[in-house]
Amino acid sequence: MGGGVRLWLALCLVVLCLSDLAGAGDVDGLLANGNFEISPRKEKLNKTLIVGKHSLPSWTIHGLVEYVSGGPQPGGMYFAVAHGVHAVRLGNDASISQNVTVTPGSLYALTFSATRTCAQDEVLRVRVPPLSGDLPIQTLYSSTGADTYAWGFRPTTAVVLVIFHNTGVQEDPACGPLLDAVAIKELFPPMPTRDNLVKNGGYEEGPHVFKNSTSGVLLPPKQQDATSPLPGWIIESLKAVRFIDAVHYSVPAGNFAVELVAGRESAIAQVIRTVAGRSYNLSFAVGDAKNGCHGSMMVEAFAGNATAKVLFQSQAKGGFTTANLKFTARENRTRITFYSSYYHTSVSDPGALCGPVLDLIRVIPVKA
Repeated sequence: MGGGVRLWLALCLVVLCLSDLAGAGDVDGLLANGNFEISPRKEKLNKTLIVGKHSLPSWTIHGLVEYVSGGPQPGGMYFAVAHGVHAVRLGNDASISQNVTVTPGSLYALTFSATRTCAQDEVLRVRVPPLSGDLPIQTLYSSTGADTYAWGFRPTTAVVLVIFHNTGVQEDPACGPLLDAVAIKELFPPMPTRDNLVKNGGYEEGPHVFKNSTSGVLLPPKQQDATSPLPGWIIESLKAVRFIDAVHYSVPAGNFAVELVAGRESAIAQVIRTVAGRSYNLSFAVGDAKNGCHGSMMVEAFAGNATAKVLFQSQAKGGFTTANLKFTARENRTRITFYSSYYHTSVSDPGALCGPVLDLIRVIPVKA
């Protein structure tokens, strides 16, 4: 082999290695076969049932897991598969899992599309041992049935096992959650500044958003700020909050905002550093997402010893108003909380939950 050929091969090897390293460091996208479009071999399928623990490429399965296509199904059912053609359905006590390389101590968010397939209550458990979370998916936030969720975690090891588990045991063993896309994103939590004591006040740091998704990303209830898929924020309500993007929605500023889609049942909060006895000004924007929400919207804000109710009359055409709330800190930590006073559904699509948009959260000390 000539010297020129050897040099060329060496250069190719270097380029390939650098490409692999760049890909490994770009933690924002689908997991391996995250959209399930790489199917099991035909001999590993019994109709829709996947046969064999390792028959689903890049995943390990336990229990009754089906490989299905979106659209009408036998028996009059319909499977909503929003992110491709294929999905998996987790039967009684079934799960799928995959090893993922991460950076210990960093914050990550999984984004995944999941929906119930039967009338019974269905719960999808997401696990990255020792962490786990149960997502009740009985409530449908979009009329298509294909809701997208995010769930955050901080790994303690360089390789973690991501598990999706159907914990329920239904009368019909074929019932269970449908999973049709899974992505991961490493998050970089912003810090408070002199100009704003609120972390991530514009919601610009958040979970992966599927490019072809028009339903936003639901942030599950009861998420603590240490592992929230929306850095800095606590989802302390009974129902989810929706993370929306400017590509598919109207947002007051920047690329992202949140939508309070379940009235008083969807609340978002943050604990900020303050000085007891000092006065502060909380400012924020309230608007509509231009997604069919129409009528009187009201956001209630709480901070220290003060409250405010901000009314926005929505014409479902976008737009927003800004508000200010002056408060005095009682302690060196102050919780600011927002929720919607009313429940809303889309005028054009009564099966879709919606609500006021919240953005541009800012707290600054009031000069004496």
